[in-house]
Amino acid sequence: MNKIHTREQKRLMIQFIQIGIIGVLATMMAFVGGCTVGPDYKRPEDAVPARWSQGPQAAEGMPQSAAEEKLASWWAVFGDPTLSSLARRAAAANLDLLLAEARIRQARAAAAVAGADLGPTLDGSGSYRRSHSTTTTGGQTSSATTDQYQAGFDAGWEIDLFGGRRRNLEAARADLQAAAESRRDVLVSLMAEVARNYIQLRGYQQQIAVTRKNLRAQEHSARLVRERFEGGFVSGLDVANAEAQTATTAARIPLLESSARQTIYNLGILLGKPPAALAVELSPAGAIPDAPPDVPLGLPSDLLRRRPDIRQAEARLHAATARIGVAVAELFPKFTITGSIGYQSDDAGTFFDGSFWTLGPSALWHLFASGGLRAGVDVQKALQEQEAITYRKTVLLALQEVENALTASSREQEHRQALAAAVAANRRAVDLAEKLYTEGLTDFINVLQAQQALFSTEDALVQSTTAVSTDLVALYKALGGGWDIASTGKDTYPPAD
Repeated sequence: MNKIHTREQKRLMIQFIQIGIIGVLATMMAFVGGCTVGPDYKRPEDAVPARWSQGPQAAEGMPQSAAEEKLASWWAVFGDPTLSSLARRAAAANLDLLLAEARIRQARAAAAVAGADLGPTLDGSGSYRRSHSTTTTGGQTSSATTDQYQAGFDAGWEIDLFGGRRRNLEAARADLQAAAESRRDVLVSLMAEVARNYIQLRGYQQQIAVTRKNLRAQEHSARLVRERFEGGFVSGLDVANAEAQTATTAARIPLLESSARQTIYNLGILLGKPPAALAVELSPAGAIPDAPPDVPLGLPSDLLRRRPDIRQAEARLHAATARIGVAVAELFPKFTITGSIGYQSDDAGTFFDGSFWTLGPSALWHLFASGGLRAGVDVQKALQEQEAITYRKTVLLALQEVENALTASSREQEHRQALAAAVAANRRAVDLAEKLYTEGLTDFINVLQAQQALFSTEDALVQSTTAVSTDLVALYKALGGGWDIASTGKDTYPPAD
């Protein structure tokens, strides 16, 4: 009974000590919880223009919610099911995107580690040791064998008196946000690359079609010239000129086919597949995707909340600001409460009869570090200044990218209109030149020049049509459209503030 009574007293004593430790730590944490050294993060104020230098600020008659939805999945405005399919598949399997998602998981785990540093630690330990000793005294030799059993718990809690660990957690969370924005930035670039390569593929295919059509027309003209030469109506120079033109036109086709094939390979890699995986699907020629030019631009200030690269730069600035507090906290003392509870005995049968416990605070203060700690603060301040400059530069480059895309898009549309008029005029010129040549009223060189001019303008019109669409892609990318694609189902990180 006495043994049982003694064990019960010890158990109650241990519980009392544990409650006391928790109470003391909770009181201290409540007392110091509001003390955090270092600067608090403030969102930078950006001097952005009130409107774009050219172009409408939003699609006419389009509500803001509809405009944002249009930007979110902008590739749908081209009305091309193949393009939409490629975009969905790329968002699900692109390797750069998967790599960015892995970095998010790494940053999330790092934030969890930083958060765990704020809490107490509890370690359990146990040991058994058997020892044997032999001694000789006055010619008498004696030996002894002993056993020692030990088990217990060690607890510790560093009181975050000056907020260094809380600042570290703040920085880790900002790093997590930066990783999330990095993935979004990869997604924006990925959607633009898929659309650009697909549009260029269709452009190459249309150039091949135009070249083959003109080649057939030139071959027909060459046969007519050869017949007239055999009839003695024209010289051999006309035959040579006609054959040279057809050979020159035919020589363009292999180069265009090579470019088209390489573009298919690009798309395969973007979708996380072997290069030739999409060859069967994409080799049949298709029309160049075209879209209305009414892009919902919004205001320049909208870029600050929409473009992932700007949001990533801001998150990195936030993390750098928080790490100044981490460095400043190193200048102040650290307070830790430690405690141990355990049992120790040389007999397993009486293991619980011998107990021990310790409890007490400790302090550590780096009183002299040759200026290293203050230099560490200066390092973090310099890094924070660099991130602030990088943020400002990112904003300016984003504004420039949109302005460049607006200029290129509007001017290319004018270019295409002029080329369409040139194509119509050159077609009339070819018809007239061929008629006059058949009637013997003009030289064949005029037919060659008319045909070459038509071929050049038709080819340029296809290239311009391709450029109009790719310029629209560049504009949507510059506006930050496409990062919140819902079909991926992988946005598991916290949303931006």
